[in-house]
Amino acid sequence: MSFKDVFKKSVLDGFVQSDISSVSVIATLSITALLALYIYAIYRLTSRSSFYNRDFNKTLGVMPIITAAIVLAMQSSIVISLGMVGALSIVRFRNAVKDPMDLLYLFWSIGIGIICGARLYEIGIITSLAVTIVIFLLDLIPAAKPPYLLVLNSSDRELEPALQELLKSYTKSSRIKSRNLTAQGLDMIVEVRTEKGSQLVSACAALPGVESVNLLAHDGEARF
Repeated sequence: MSFKDVFKKSVLDGFVQSDISSVSVIATLSITALLALYIYAIYRLTSRSSFYNRDFNKTLGVMPIITAAIVLAMQSSIVISLGMVGALSIVRFRNAVKDPMDLLYLFWSIGIGIICGARLYEIGIITSLAVTIVIFLLDLIPAAKPPYLLVLNSSDRELEPALQELLKSYTKSSRIKSRNLTAQGLDMIVEVRTEKGSQLVSACAALPGVESVNLLAHDGEARF
């Protein structure tokens, strides 16, 4: 037996003689569709309203079905397998991901499509449940509250000592981020951690020479 015969028997015949019935295809795509709808629902439930993208979520619901169909097609013939590899290698995705969690859902969606396409349904179901549990458990971990930014404009260029004394009374900690001294006065940006935001603004506004006070917050997360 020549090397060509061995290669044909071990590799080529395995692809050409693959038996995928219509019932198996329908069952695979049906289970994949159910898991895809599950991913769609979990993403809608856990995503932040400000970052929720309905079109992206619909993509998550359809992508596993397409991926499973590709995997099934690749199992039927080595020619189709090589053609799929060539076709998919030229695909480029250039959409910016706004939320890092979107990468997790995207990989989850593609992974479920591959797993179901290989007809390993139990692994797909168990994996989906495990990912859901971990996501909800991680959401229970409290995030550190980010500091505020106190922006103050004053006509008094010697305001800083009085401001420092006031910050000791109304904040847990403070750090000056910017000082801008001009002929018209003093502009300052101070990073503060406080639970008395409204009282702090009122006290700062009562300082002599203060023209405007702004206390800014953002929706980001702090890390210690």
